[in-house]
Amino acid sequence: MPEKKDSDSPPGSAASGGAGTAAGSSSPAENGGAAKPPPPTQINRGKYGSPQVKNIRRPSSSRFNITQNRELTPLPPLAEASAAEREELFIQKIRQCTVLFDFSRDVLSDLKWKEVKRDALQEMVEYVNSNTGVLTEAVYPEIVRMFALNLFRALPPSNNPSGTEFDPEEDEPTLEAAWPHLQLVYEFFFRCLESEDFQPSVAKRFIDHRFVSNLLELFDSEDPRERDFLKTTLHRIYGKFLGLRAFIRKQINNIFYSFIYETERHNGVAELLEILGSIINGFALPLKAEHKTFLLKVLLPLHKVRSLSVYHPQLAYCVVQFLEKDPSLTQPVIMSLLRYWPKVHSPKEVMFLNELEEILDVIEPAEFQKVMVPLFQQLTKCVSSPHFQVAERALYYWNNEYIMSLITDNAAVILPIMFPALYKNSKNHWNKTIHGLIYNALKLFMDMNQKLFDDCTQKYRAEMNKEKEKEFERLNAWKRVEEKAKQNPDVESVAKMLEIVSLLDEQYPPSLRIEAGAGTNAKSGEGEDGEKDNKDYNGIVVPSVLNPAEKKKMADKPLLRRKSDLPADILTQKSLESYQRADEYLTTPPQSKDA
Repeated sequence: MPEKKDSDSPPGSAASGGAGTAAGSSSPAENGGAAKPPPPTQINRGKYGSPQVKNIRRPSSSRFNITQNRELTPLPPLAEASAAEREELFIQKIRQCTVLFDFSRDVLSDLKWKEVKRDALQEMVEYVNSNTGVLTEAVYPEIVRMFALNLFRALPPSNNPSGTEFDPEEDEPTLEAAWPHLQLVYEFFFRCLESEDFQPSVAKRFIDHRFVSNLLELFDSEDPRERDFLKTTLHRIYGKFLGLRAFIRKQINNIFYSFIYETERHNGVAELLEILGSIINGFALPLKAEHKTFLLKVLLPLHKVRSLSVYHPQLAYCVVQFLEKDPSLTQPVIMSLLRYWPKVHSPKEVMFLNELEEILDVIEPAEFQKVMVPLFQQLTKCVSSPHFQVAERALYYWNNEYIMSLITDNAAVILPIMFPALYKNSKNHWNKTIHGLIYNALKLFMDMNQKLFDDCTQKYRAEMNKEKEKEFERLNAWKRVEEKAKQNPDVESVAKMLEIVSLLDEQYPPSLRIEAGAGTNAKSGEGEDGEKDNKDYNGIVVPSVLNPAEKKKMADKPLLRRKSDLPADILTQKSLESYQRADEYLTTPPQSKDA
């Protein structure tokens, strides 16, 4: 059932779309700044708001404690009851909705009673939404109990292998089979939180730490519709219950720590970051040490997880919100990004470049000067990347007016860093689009400071000439070494010596090898007892365990270029040697004259 839009719903609430709820809170801690809302989690919606997925797989159901007596009797409508009886009838309907049904086996089982519960939930949603004075003190425990019994459950096992990155555009989400009831339970609870009659002072006795912990565990659900409702519900609880705020932030931190350093698998990271984006927007200045630690120890390490693409827009929004609050955090943030910069994953590198541009859009000029050298050294590598999307995304920085103003003010430092990469890739890069973007960047640098550009050009050419001279000297040095080696009369003996060393390494264990000078007179070839059994090849001694025939064979063996051989299996080698082709069974028939 699509979410019900209502003119009384505040901007960003679940009733007005659900995805952008995090920025619409009216809580005291979130009134500072009119920043743009955090990016919503991607949910493909159809014409009437229901999620559309490709090749929807068979829904799976969570493990519910099915109620034994599930026969429900329809109660009279709330609108027809008198004012004195309305509260009691409302409580009876809430208790009636605590009955749980089985959706995992037979969808058609208990169909009549399932419909009774569904009608009761729909009626209560409308009742709370269109009436005032309905949330009395006696109703709160019944509402919280009904919500907990229906939703706090064991989630089904994940259909995606652990560590596998979930792609919302390609992979199929697992949908909850019990969603027809769960959706209405979520919407009813959310309407109660949004009601003008809702009193946090009364509800805090029932919505406590345990309730919040159970709610956070549900964020690992694979159904994106449920995570969307959880996001709006938790954010409203954060806004209305001041005593739970620190606990909620701490529990979210614990989820992220487990995700980063243990499992690298959690389905609700994007939704939790979306909530945090609005919370960060409401932080009071100056920022507490707790919040700075959260940025440096939790948010930034999230960049190194493999599934970054699933939640990167929300993560980048949170980081930028911190920098808008406190510009002094710019240097540690950018240095951390450079430390976590991907080496071999080009799509992830493009994400880092996107985030870095968002940071540069809000950076202070004084903070920019602190990081511009390592920053543009990394951009130099990106411009030189053989992956054209990485190089293209880096060169798009030159289309950003604010970044160009920062570059212009610091051209004396930035141009010498960038010029070699730009000049080299303007001639050598394989992609024609990159050539055009590089020429555009070089033209902007030329218009920026003609004299500095000429100096960089001359310096680059001088360095290239020095490199050519060094290469020429290196080749000449090797030629001289080769000529002297050819003139050396002992070349053959040295070659034989090296050949003997390689044979010894292959045929004899270290215990039988005799190194030069170890118990042997290298010049005379005599051992400790004066015997001359060992033959000396310029300091390499052949052990006496070799018989004269083997010694002569090793000494007279022709020089061959040895190649690395794979270890051979003895049985396989014998089988190949003893194999004979059965030619008598494979005779070729004579060709006919007509052929």
